[in-house]
Amino acid sequence: MAAVRRTADHGLRLPPLAVDRMRGELPEVAEHVVAAIIDEVPSYTDAFSGPMGETIRNAVQLALGGFLSLASGKRGAEVSTPTAPAVEGAYQLGRGEARSGRTTEALLAAYRIGARVSWREMSTTAVRNGLDAETLVAFAELVFAYIDELSAASVAGHTDELATTGRVRQRRLERIAHHLLTGSPVETVQAAVERAGWEPPRTLTAVIVPESQVRPVLASVSPATIAATEAPDLDESVLLLVPDAHGHRRTALLRTLGTRGCTAGPARPWLEVRASYDRALRARAAGLELDTEAHLVPLVLEADPAARADLRAQLLAPLADLRPGTAEKLTDTLRSWLLHQGRREDVAADLFVHAQTVRYRMGQLRELYGDRLDDPDTVLALTVALG
Repeated sequence: MAAVRRTADHGLRLPPLAVDRMRGELPEVAEHVVAAIIDEVPSYTDAFSGPMGETIRNAVQLALGGFLSLASGKRGAEVSTPTAPAVEGAYQLGRGEARSGRTTEALLAAYRIGARVSWREMSTTAVRNGLDAETLVAFAELVFAYIDELSAASVAGHTDELATTGRVRQRRLERIAHHLLTGSPVETVQAAVERAGWEPPRTLTAVIVPESQVRPVLASVSPATIAATEAPDLDESVLLLVPDAHGHRRTALLRTLGTRGCTAGPARPWLEVRASYDRALRARAAGLELDTEAHLVPLVLEADPAARADLRAQLLAPLADLRPGTAEKLTDTLRSWLLHQGRREDVAADLFVHAQTVRYRMGQLRELYGDRLDDPDTVLALTVALG
């Protein structure tokens, strides 16, 4: 442990007789400590049954024994101070308590009770064996400094265990994301899900989030959300796979994403989330943010840019021999005519020209295209090409 040892070089040396008497009472004191903790800290009511209970009892006795060795001035042959095993034991106890699901608040409450009971019983024995008032004060200071040292070690162990557990779980969740996004067999995905202890949802929604916004977004979405920091084809952003954000819940998700620069793909059955991610990627590449479902037309039109460019060139071939300015005006007129279903007044308003100009230009276009402007397949192709 790297913490400053307040018990080091304390200078207190208790009379050997008092130490021997207190050491002889250690098992009884330890049981009194355990009983008080069970009585006063609700989360420890059932904690002392089974292997964990034995571990805690041993930790209490080890701590008390280490303290008496410290107070008597003894040093072990293999450790720098007699408290080292107790500090290590406290650290491991903290890790065990984290695994058991108990909080640091409960752990520190147990230490406070242990300090109170231990001090009451050991000080009584010390006074009974001739400890003077001045030494008793120093004894009290050492007791509580020692408890502070142990409790700090336990809190460090608790914190480290949670961090380790969190890292391990995060790695396992990222393996699920990896398999989902790379097309691994269903059996492989299911095995990763079982290892992570993750409950599969009905749907997953892929959300691309800027790195700076990941923490606030995660704080507002489902705790079962998977954060994939190394998603394929993604730089300077993090992919979140949000469970069951379909139907009316999508509105809440989009409200959370707000103006954070995120892009949310559609909800898809959880094993098919790659499709949601692909759409979010395409939208992001096209400069479209937030809700991909609000941009379906441009996404469809830009799904294959090269094919669309070829289609456009093919369909505008009749205009190829015209002057560029004329070709551009006729192209704009044809596009507006298609989108407004031939309503001349609407086309004129859209292009800011007179209706007669629209009539003239459409006459030119009909000369160039002939009957093809009345063919449904040609109209569809032109709408896609010019949409």
